[in-house]
Amino acid sequence: MGEGVGTSVAVQPKRRMLWVSVGVNVVLLLLVCGLALYAFMLNVDLGDVKRRLSKEVETRQQSERYLIETRNQLTESLREIEQLKAQLSYKEADTAARTTVAVKPALPVVIGFRSSILGKGLVAEIENTSDRHLTVILAVRNPTLSTARRFNLDLEPRSRVDFGHLEGWQFASGDEVGLFNDEFGALKVTVP
Repeated sequence: MGEGVGTSVAVQPKRRMLWVSVGVNVVLLLLVCGLALYAFMLNVDLGDVKRRLSKEVETRQQSERYLIETRNQLTESLREIEQLKAQLSYKEADTAARTTVAVKPALPVVIGFRSSILGKGLVAEIENTSDRHLTVILAVRNPTLSTARRFNLDLEPRSRVDFGHLEGWQFASGDEVGLFNDEFGALKVTVP
């Protein structure tokens, strides 16, 4: 009988060890599952952070493009303001010269317009109807776009010059055109 009690005592520690081992394995399994879940959540959070960072980079690039476009528009506007100031000072000088000097004869030039052969806007046909060589300033202005330019033209006697986008200005309906020469009165027309 003494042997039966000893065996039961020896089996109990083995059972306890088995239960402790099962408990430890369950705890380890739960820890591994918890770590896997934590790693998965970190991966999801990392993906979310990457998406937000990508959106922020894209937003920053769009802002930089907008800033560059705005700077270019500002530069263009400043250039146009300078052109308009130059035109204004020229017109003031022209007005002052007209009031102090007697009326000048009409400029012997005729301006007409036709469609461009290349299909880009209109072309001005400038004809010198006199028997002398004329140097004129061609001033053009687009009131819609607030752009203006000046060109020097040499007109041979009894000749015609075509002037369009290839020469520096693409004429459009509503453009204001002026031809100026010191010896003659200004010729001003609006493109039909």
